[in-house]
Amino acid sequence: MANGFSLTATAEPEVATSGTKILTGLFALMALIGLSAGLYAFYEGHHVMYNNTREVPWGVLISSYAFFAITSTGLCLLAAISHIFGGNKMAPLANRMVWLSLITIIAGFAIIGLELESPWRMAIYNVISPNPTSNIWWMGTLYGMAVGMMLVEFYLILTKQFKLAIVLGVIGALAEVAANTNLGAVFSTLSGRPFWYGSQLPIFFLGNAFLCGAAAAIMFTHYAYLIRRRAMDKDTLDGVRSAGKVMTLMLVLISVATAWRVISYFVGGAEEGRMAAEALVSGPLATNFWIFEIAVGLLVPMVLMVFTRMESVPAMSAAALMTLVGLFARSYNTVVAGQIIPVFPNTLNAPATLSYSPSVSEMLLVMAGIGIVGATFLLGERFFGKAYALHNEH
Repeated sequence: MANGFSLTATAEPEVATSGTKILTGLFALMALIGLSAGLYAFYEGHHVMYNNTREVPWGVLISSYAFFAITSTGLCLLAAISHIFGGNKMAPLANRMVWLSLITIIAGFAIIGLELESPWRMAIYNVISPNPTSNIWWMGTLYGMAVGMMLVEFYLILTKQFKLAIVLGVIGALAEVAANTNLGAVFSTLSGRPFWYGSQLPIFFLGNAFLCGAAAAIMFTHYAYLIRRRAMDKDTLDGVRSAGKVMTLMLVLISVATAWRVISYFVGGAEEGRMAAEALVSGPLATNFWIFEIAVGLLVPMVLMVFTRMESVPAMSAAALMTLVGLFARSYNTVVAGQIIPVFPNTLNAPATLSYSPSVSEMLLVMAGIGIVGATFLLGERFFGKAYALHNEH
């Protein structure tokens, strides 16, 4: 017989201190301001409020959506793996990862929904006029399916129906993997953009999902104990260290993949691909690439994880935060570098590189995504905190 859901059984009222209430309010205010800017763009016109152009139609909002979607996929996958193989060390993090996966993809949906000029058409025609030959149709359908599965899965966790929750979690994880690789395929199947074209991006996105899913699990678990002013118990600490091992391994693999991806453009292929790579390593995106993507996002976290031997939770959390910053920069670099080289670069009067920089409205909408995740994370700790500790009952 199914157990009923009761906030009394899952809530931790002691989490609702004056500090966490203020912090939740600040994140909610960030979300409100950013979403208001996005809604105002429908009135004023996206072409006025956003800096996208006909030549560079995708900007920071697309890369931010990719950032949240990739992170959500990683969290969902790690949670499903932890639930399937009960008794493993990451199991104490799994229930929280389900909630984090859900709120990060919702943040991504909020950004992409306000980036589109007619998001309601997407919702309507996705159902009444499906196009199975479109990667974007599959991406939307699969992410929608994954969100539905995760919502039901989380409800089943709250009501202690763990066997069914695991089944839905696995289905949701498979949907997220398919959606994530389709997200990569949206870019990699565009033969007119040599910087994107090829089979590497779907796998690259999946690798980043594991990397940043582990990073988010470490960071938010650390924050969960900080707001409780409580020392981390041994089981959770072992789980965080296991996530740290996953993150360290993926830092190495993504570093190698990034190096070879850049090198490959200089030893063959289309000229436009090489020009886009030059824009990254020595052109207008070089600062963002070398400082935020490479140094902050890969090298420094790797050094921190290796030299601290994962014995310091604050150090692991700092490395995880930097890893997430690196993914944000990597997503932005990937999206923009693929477009700033003109499709016909040798045309008369064509610039060597096109220009793009996010507008204030675009950055406010990115801020909204961060606000949504921050506020809902804190609300989740307040209202579902006890459910996160039910890993031994799976």
